[in-house]
Amino acid sequence: MTQDTGYAQELQRGLSLWSTFSIGFATISPVVGIYAVVSLGYVTAGPSWVWLIPLVLVLQLTVATVYAELASQWPIAGGCYQWVRRLAGDRTGWFTGFLYLASAIASLTTVAYLGAPWLWSLFTDEVLSSGGRVACGVALLLLAVALNQLGVNPLKWFLNAGIAAEAVASVGISIALLLFFRNHDLSLLFEGPSNGGGFAGFLAALAVGGWAFLGFDACSQVSEETVDPQREVPRAILRSLTSVGLVVLLTGLSVTLSYGDVAAAESGETIDPVYAAVVEAFGAWAGKPFVAVVLVAFIACAVSILTYIGRAMYGMARDGMLPASHVLRRVSARKVPHVALWVTTVLAALGLLLGLNGDAAGTLIAFGSGGFYIVFLIVTATALRARLSGRWNPAAGALKLGRKGLVLNVIAVIWLVFEAINVAWPRACLAAPGAPWIVVWAVVTVFSALTVIGVIYLVVARPHLRVATSESFAELEESR
Repeated sequence: MTQDTGYAQELQRGLSLWSTFSIGFATISPVVGIYAVVSLGYVTAGPSWVWLIPLVLVLQLTVATVYAELASQWPIAGGCYQWVRRLAGDRTGWFTGFLYLASAIASLTTVAYLGAPWLWSLFTDEVLSSGGRVACGVALLLLAVALNQLGVNPLKWFLNAGIAAEAVASVGISIALLLFFRNHDLSLLFEGPSNGGGFAGFLAALAVGGWAFLGFDACSQVSEETVDPQREVPRAILRSLTSVGLVVLLTGLSVTLSYGDVAAAESGETIDPVYAAVVEAFGAWAGKPFVAVVLVAFIACAVSILTYIGRAMYGMARDGMLPASHVLRRVSARKVPHVALWVTTVLAALGLLLGLNGDAAGTLIAFGSGGFYIVFLIVTATALRARLSGRWNPAAGALKLGRKGLVLNVIAVIWLVFEAINVAWPRACLAAPGAPWIVVWAVVTVFSALTVIGVIYLVVARPHLRVATSESFAELEESR
């Protein structure tokens, strides 16, 4: 029994600050973040898209600070589900956890979809078909779940390898591009899109750019596997987001200033400006090694996302909050929630089927990030209301910010109201050409459907009433 969670200790508590930081860093992933959005940023806002990076970083740090305060007081697997349940009740907590799982699984699907071309490019230069992209995405998911089954200690070593790959692919190459292969002066960074996208293009780029700053909450999901979590998890949350944000800014600047054919990037003719900039600068010989390094970073990102989704699902299942909770809460001999990991993998693989009808990158990015911003808003708004009503005393946690915490909480809520609407806004420019309306409206339609499904399940199954009689609480009473 652990005093800091109130649950029987089933997971292995062996993660240091660095290891927890690694999970957050690999999940946010500067490689996955910047390489996924740079092309869409160019198309929607031109070279000036890079200024969105520091703007979103600063605003997302206000959200991360609220999460850090909550994690310092309740360092429990389940994260946002556990916090909202304590501050707003079991119904709201369940609904938040339900949307969180849906959003996180969508983000895992997106990472697998975006990583698939890198896996394909490692072995062949042939054109990747839609079916081939789905197959490669499934292969990445299977590799991620296999690595997760090994346990937390082998996982730490792989994530360290992922961070090393991030350092090479982002920091090392970016510095080289800026120092030796720059083709434009700084004035380029103030040029808007040649297609005249204007303010609408800026908003679209801001919606896409939000994808690069998701995942810091992964640190809170492994709280029960972190040593001294009240202090180390908040530090990991803030440090992972800050470090990734700075790396993303460096990479964005280097690629924008070094890639020669700006017109091709803005028109979308250059599908991947990052790869094109590297090959243009270093030569064709650098193509395959660069692909291999980027692929390692994508795999590490998929592994870390699967890691925290598995813990989130486990955290809800042990409270009896999910269908078949008695199965989903099972922990293997290696101290990992193996059933939850496999269920997550299957659901993420099903999401890849969206890519069979053409390029779904823009749709999946919007869908993957849209749900997260809704969940972020629920958590920060709940925290603000509880803070103002006196139901929550942030000073009771290890992270004590005083009045600054309140100000940051208010800013976070305002920002998330705007960005949640902005990401969900239907935009044909982010969908494949000729895509049906259901794809353009994917965020609105899918999450509206999920809300209806969630409400029906809440009314019919009444999962919020199972918490007090769940197996975990029964075991708690028996141990006393």
